[in-house]
Amino acid sequence: MAGRGRASGSGVVALCLLLVSLLGSLVACGGRPAADRAEAEVQRLLDRRAAALLDHDESAYRRTGTAVGFTNLRAVPLADWSYEVTAVHRTGDTATADAELRYRLDGHDKAPVTAGRTLGLDRAADGQWTVVSDRPARTSGQQLWDQGPVTVVRGEHSLVLGVGRSRAALHAFAELGDRAVPAVTDAWGTAWSRQVVLLVPRSLEGMAGLLGSPASSYRGIAAVTTGETGAEQAPADRIIVNPDAYGVLGDVGKQVVLTHEATHVATRAHTNTATPLWVSEGYADWVGYRDSGRPPVQAAPELAHAVTSGDVPAALPTDADFGFTGASTSLARAYEGGWMACRMIADRWGEARLGEFYRAVGAHEKRAGAVEGALKDVLGTTPEEFTAQWRQYLRDQFG
Repeated sequence: MAGRGRASGSGVVALCLLLVSLLGSLVACGGRPAADRAEAEVQRLLDRRAAALLDHDESAYRRTGTAVGFTNLRAVPLADWSYEVTAVHRTGDTATADAELRYRLDGHDKAPVTAGRTLGLDRAADGQWTVVSDRPARTSGQQLWDQGPVTVVRGEHSLVLGVGRSRAALHAFAELGDRAVPAVTDAWGTAWSRQVVLLVPRSLEGMAGLLGSPASSYRGIAAVTTGETGAEQAPADRIIVNPDAYGVLGDVGKQVVLTHEATHVATRAHTNTATPLWVSEGYADWVGYRDSGRPPVQAAPELAHAVTSGDVPAALPTDADFGFTGASTSLARAYEGGWMACRMIADRWGEARLGEFYRAVGAHEKRAGAVEGALKDVLGTTPEEFTAQWRQYLRDQFG
C-alpha cells in the first residue's frame, strides 16, 4: 500500500507538470503573454524608427524597414514623432500593427497631432520585426507625406508643405499667407499664433485624401481649414488647398480665400458648437473682403441676383445651407448671406462690436441662446429685429 501510495503521488506530480507545460505552450502560442511580447517588440521597433527619423539618421531608419517614410518626410520640420501600438495581428512571420501616430511641426503645433496608422510587418530569420508599410488606418485620412515627397517653403508668417508642386508655386502660397496674417490680426487682434500652416496637395483627389472624404464633397471649394474646434490645447490648424479650384481664381480671389482661412485659425479658440456657421463663415468672409475693395454686388453675386429678382431670404442661413454636397448656388448664397450679416454689424455697430459679438457667441457652451444672448448683450437687439434689419440691408445694398 505504501509503495502504491508513493507511486500514485509521483504520477500526480508528473501529470501536474505535464499540464503546466501544456498550458505554458498554449499561452506562448496564442495567449495574452505572447501577444504582449509581440506588442512590446513592435513598440520597441517603432520607437527606434521614430528616433531615427527625428535624428535624420537614414541608416538607422532603414534598419527598421522601408525607407519611403524617411524620404517623404526628409524636409518636414518635426519637433516630435512617436507611435503608440494598440494591437498586433500576427500570422506566422507577418503581422499588422494598429498604432496611434503623434507628431508636432516645429514652431507651429502646441500639442501633438494624432492619426491612426496601420503598419505591415515582416519577421526576419533572426527574429527581428521590420516595417514594410505604414498607411492610414481605415477610418483615418491621409497625411501629406502619404502622397509623396514633401517640399517645404517658409514665409515670415507661414509654413507651406506641398506634394507635386514646384518651390516657386509654394513660395506664391507663402506670400499670400504672409499677407493674410497681418490682415487678420488687424481685424481680430493679436491673441492668436499669427502663423499659418498650408498643405498644398497635387490635386483635388489629394485634398480629399487628406480630409478622408470623397473628392466630390470638395469640388469647387478652394480651401478648407481643419482643427479641433474650441479646444484650447489644439494643435495648429492646417489650411488645405484644393489646387484645382484655387488655380482658377484671380489674384484678389486667391488672397480673399487665404485670408478667410487664416481667420478660422485666429478665431478657433472662440469657435465651438455654440457658433452657427453664418457667424463663423460670415466673419471669415468679412475679414477676407475687408481690404479687397470689392463691393457687395461683386463679392456676393448669387445673393445679389436673388434679391434683385425679388427673392429676399426670409431668414439667416442655417448650418445645413453650408453643406458642400448641395447646389453650388445655394452654398454661395449661404456664405454671402453670412458675410452680409457680419458686414451689416460692422457698418452699423462698428468693427469692434463685430469682434465682441463673435466672442460672445463662442462664450456659450451650447447653441441654444448663444446668438440670442450675444445680440442682446452686445448689439442691444433681438433675433427678430436683427433678421428684419438684415433683410432690409440686403435690399439697400443690392437694390
